[in-house]
Amino acid sequence: MKLTCKIICFFLIALLFSCSLFLPPATNISLPKIFSDHMVLQQNSPIQIWGNADPGGKVVINFAGRNYSSIVQKTGKWRTKLKALPAGGPFNLTVMGMDTLIIKDVMVGEVWICSGQSNMEWQVKNSQNVGDEIANANHPDIRMFTVERIVSDTVKNNCNGEWQVCSSETVGDFSAVGYFFGRELHQKLDVPVGMIHTSWGGTPAEAWTSWETLAADSNFVPILERYQDAVGNYPEKYALYQQQLKEYENNPNSVPMYQKDSGNMGNQKGWAKTNFDDQDWQKMTLPMLWESMNEMDIDGAVWFRKTVNIPENWAGKEQVLELGAIDDFDITYFNGSEIGSTGEDTPRFWELPRKYSIPAELVRPGKAEIAVRVFDHFGGGGFAGFAKQMKLKSATGDSPEKIQLSGEWKFKVEVSLDPEKITGPGGGGVPQPPMGPGHPHTPAGLYNAMLYPLAPYTIKGAIWYQGETNAGRAYQYRKILPAMITDWRKLWKQGNFPFGVVQLANHMSVQDQPLDSDWAELREAQALTAKNLVNTGLAVTIDIGEANDIHPKNKQDVGNRLALWALAKAYRQPIVYSGPVFQSMKTDSNKIVIAFNHVADSLKTKENAVLTGFSIAGKDQNFVWANAEINGHEVIVWSDEITDPVAVRYAWANNPMCNLYNSAGLPAAPFRTDDWHGLTHKRR
Repeated sequence: MKLTCKIICFFLIALLFSCSLFLPPATNISLPKIFSDHMVLQQNSPIQIWGNADPGGKVVINFAGRNYSSIVQKTGKWRTKLKALPAGGPFNLTVMGMDTLIIKDVMVGEVWICSGQSNMEWQVKNSQNVGDEIANANHPDIRMFTVERIVSDTVKNNCNGEWQVCSSETVGDFSAVGYFFGRELHQKLDVPVGMIHTSWGGTPAEAWTSWETLAADSNFVPILERYQDAVGNYPEKYALYQQQLKEYENNPNSVPMYQKDSGNMGNQKGWAKTNFDDQDWQKMTLPMLWESMNEMDIDGAVWFRKTVNIPENWAGKEQVLELGAIDDFDITYFNGSEIGSTGEDTPRFWELPRKYSIPAELVRPGKAEIAVRVFDHFGGGGFAGFAKQMKLKSATGDSPEKIQLSGEWKFKVEVSLDPEKITGPGGGGVPQPPMGPGHPHTPAGLYNAMLYPLAPYTIKGAIWYQGETNAGRAYQYRKILPAMITDWRKLWKQGNFPFGVVQLANHMSVQDQPLDSDWAELREAQALTAKNLVNTGLAVTIDIGEANDIHPKNKQDVGNRLALWALAKAYRQPIVYSGPVFQSMKTDSNKIVIAFNHVADSLKTKENAVLTGFSIAGKDQNFVWANAEINGHEVIVWSDEITDPVAVRYAWANNPMCNLYNSAGLPAAPFRTDDWHGLTHKRR
């Protein structure tokens, strides 16, 4: 019987193969954008390739000396797997039907997803040591694909983006955490590395999770209910938002949180004019937030100027000026005339890509002057977009020529305002559009549009830096983070691929007394996920945050600590990859003794300083600061105020003062020995 079945199966396979030989070549072949020049394919794993074409034809793929074929289904989709290959390249990948598509400069190496909110989105050009990092970024075997930000209520099969080869010209726009992580892997493994960057600042984890997963868990149903209520009330709330905007325009002082623009003095001085002498202006490489430069930690107004050469065939024709996002507001001039501006009335003005039309009468051949006045009223200031977004081109598309505008510009500070002296009581802000269609907080909205189209592109794993937006619901995050990770693994169908999580850094003011903390609870949720979910790791960053900036500029250590975990767990290298992690506690009279895992050779503090960061409590649950000392692989904790201690906490605060490390220089993970409910356990 078994032999008969085998014969039948063999016959059917042979019949299918023979039929495919006579199928016509497929027509109208297309590939998702993720398959494009300079891409990196995962080594040592079957490589998924897919696309679309007219039904019924045959697609032939040639890669690394082998041919593969696929029949286009009735749905217009085709898919095949390429044989696993070792690291190498460059190759061409050729997809053939009636048409031929050639993808050039393809490398085979390691591929990782990097995702999250603004700290993953944070670019190299805005990180510390930016000058040296950009100058030394000659790594052509490191590539990054950045997914264009978009929201969708339904799953999408494609996304916009392109692979960029790492160089001094391109690396400034790379995700900093993704780049530093990938660079460490590249240097340690000596193989090409591809990073697929898909993130969006300020977004919650539920936006990156499928609707089906959210709907299947009662813990997440309130999220969906809030969104559905918001959609139902959207017309009314949007009308109210418009009304609030008008009220704000009539009385902007009603929102005193931000710096105020006292007027465009630079224009009065002729800074927009073509014949203005700007030889004494300084130089800055754009795009960049000016806080990345030394002695430029200011709010206020800064002018930028750039001279370009207009081709003869552009004369008298309308053009388009694109500058990417500008943080916060701008007035833009071309040949001395204002061509556009973006102000406080524009929703999400700080991340809106600028695109202004240049009237035909202003376009003359030869030298032309672009001038941009940027006013920053809070936080980072300057050009916040991508280099590839900065260009001058034809408005009608009748000319393929483009003038790239990234690179060196001249700049001058018009007015410098101290960011520490913002008047007013704080809070408030410019009215923002309500939750509704297209909002980046839409449950599953980013999963549908920015994650789903990437699968099942063969990957090694993923890294994730997010949580700030969910901190107010930290207890819920214990459920939603592992649910999201499981969701991604289900989507990719690659088993429990490695997933690295960045634990939230220290941030906000230092508290003089031990208090409950939603950020501490969020870190605990991240640690529990790493502990309980298979093949999930944690990069602790409790020592490299900034009190006054939710975006710490030290992204090198973040990427390197993620890479240590990946090298140890995904690549089985025998290295120390974690700082001390709480293992157990025992009571010894009026003291508590804490034992740790991952101590390497020993526990220590930096420069042998007094150990800090511990608090202790009795049965009344009132914590006080504790004395602490290192004893081998343990820490002894006590306070003269607590005679019968029952619980200890370490680094349990928004911005804790803590200094416990192991001998490898990695920080101890925050922890608590109690399970007493804090701030956020009831919030949903």
